[in-house]
Amino acid sequence: MGRKYKFHEHDKLYFVSFATVNWIDVFVRRQYCDIIVDGLKYCIEAKGLEVYAWCIMSSHVHLIISTENGNLSDIMRDLKRHTAKAILKAIEDNIQESRRDWMLWMFKRAGQRNINNEVYQFWQQNNHPVQLSTNEMMEQRLAYLHNNPVESGSVEYPPEYLYSSAKDYYLDQKGLIPIILLS
Repeated sequence: MGRKYKFHEHDKLYFVSFATVNWIDVFVRRQYCDIIVDGLKYCIEAKGLEVYAWCIMSSHVHLIISTENGNLSDIMRDLKRHTAKAILKAIEDNIQESRRDWMLWMFKRAGQRNINNEVYQFWQQNNHPVQLSTNEMMEQRLAYLHNNPVESGSVEYPPEYLYSSAKDYYLDQKGLIPIILLS
């Protein structure tokens, strides 16, 4: 991977996207989304992650993030590692999950293709961070992130979507994750 998609200055603002392997639609169940929410809250409280905007889609997550006293690469690695383990366990334990066997098979198959995995691979390996160096870039990514659920047909108005920061921006109400509003 080239230098273009890496965290260079950890205290700068970044738009980050990361997806499940094979773009598997895992986040159609609240139980799995809540694991991402809890993981982000933990990284905010314990690792110095600053979240400015976020959205969990059916197969991927978008964030606008920074940190003042940490390493974004390390934080993202830990977030993805923890959430992968927790979500895979939740899938394994959920006997009512209609796609359980198929999803676990897909994650195991992906894991076998990467020697860094013990059994499963849940997340694609890259984070695709893009430094938001101008206000125009920041506004464009913020609009994209919040309109993603509208474009997917999940909702008609961004703050109707539970798993995003749109409520914080559009309605001046607190969402599920404490964020720092971009001005």
